Amino acid sequence: MSEPQDQVERVRAGYNALSRSYRGDIADGPTQSRYATWLSRLRDHVQAGGHVLDLGCGNGIPAAQWLVDNGYRVTGVDVSDEMVSRARTLVPQAEFVRADLSDPEALGFPAGEAAAVVALYSLIHIPLRQQEPLLRRIAGWLRPGGLLVATVGHNAWQGREQGWLGSAVEMWWSHPDASTYRSWIEDAGLAVVHEELVPEGSSGHQLIVARRG
Repeated sequence: MSEPQDQVERVRAGYNALSRSYRGDIADGPTQSRYATWLSRLRDHVQAGGHVLDLGCGNGIPAAQWLVDNGYRVTGVDVSDEMVSRARTLVPQAEFVRADLSDPEALGFPAGEAAAVVALYSLIHIPLRQQEPLLRRIAGWLRPGGLLVATVGHNAWQGREQGWLGSAVEMWWSHPDASTYRSWIEDAGLAVVHEELVPEGSSGHQLIVARRG
């Protein structure tokens, strides 16, 4: 198995094993509030009924749930079989697909069909060399005026974490720094309209909101 595919399988196995440790059936208050703040940016650009792709949807809580509660039509995608199974139960109003986002053949979304794409804490799990091509595919799925809302790496880092969430499970991340993501997003044809640091410990992640012209 190649290293990129090995990374995908380790991420899948990790979230399958620790699905409930990572996210319960109900999000805690701070998580719910944080996601709602990010997703509320869609209201100014995406009318109710618009199709939103939630890439790395997890168990559907809280992002997909917030989206359907606010009138959007949602398709969630996740690499974890366990997360997708739970999402179908927890957010039955949405559609969920188990797929590898790094595989260019895995998703057949029509060009220009999505009103928005949400990718919260998901790009950072994808093999590094496959992230820029995925961002180009995301730009192609968006309709003119469509919005991307993503949390990405703030500082560059790639590696494995042994004992993830206090378990015997290994997890893997890979991401460049925020300026590289900004360049990739702009090169894909999207205009960055908002950025902010999401603090976490001594560093954090970067929230990027971008719009297709």
